[in-house]
Amino acid sequence: MHFKLLLVFVDLDKTDKVMKAARDAGATGATVITNARGEGMEQSKTFFGLSLETTRDVLLFLVEEHLSRHILETIGIVGELDTSAGTGIAVQIDVEDAVGVSHQIQSLATKVEEKL
Repeated sequence: MHFKLLLVFVDLDKTDKVMKAARDAGATGATVITNARGEGMEQSKTFFGLSLETTRDVLLFLVEEHLSRHILETIGIVGELDTSAGTGIAVQIDVEDAVGVSHQIQSLATKVEEKL
């Protein structure tokens, strides 16, 4: 079985909504890294040296490759990533190997067979 890693950067207020949508689309779980910050095309504004940027969460989803595109597209829609600048991004990366997922493989095999 082959996997993809979905890296999703979203505003804090969208984390729960994106997590639920990803799970409904076939993701079996995620790791959340809180209080990340970044900078887009324009530099963040400051006020007396304090940054005015919002913090984000980074969501890491390890998903089966046949389900990955659907999950990624669902995240994009629910997270409103393409509706306006600065709402977040999501990317997909190939995973060469993984350990610690053997308990999920049987469940994933059934889901993938249903999709194919």
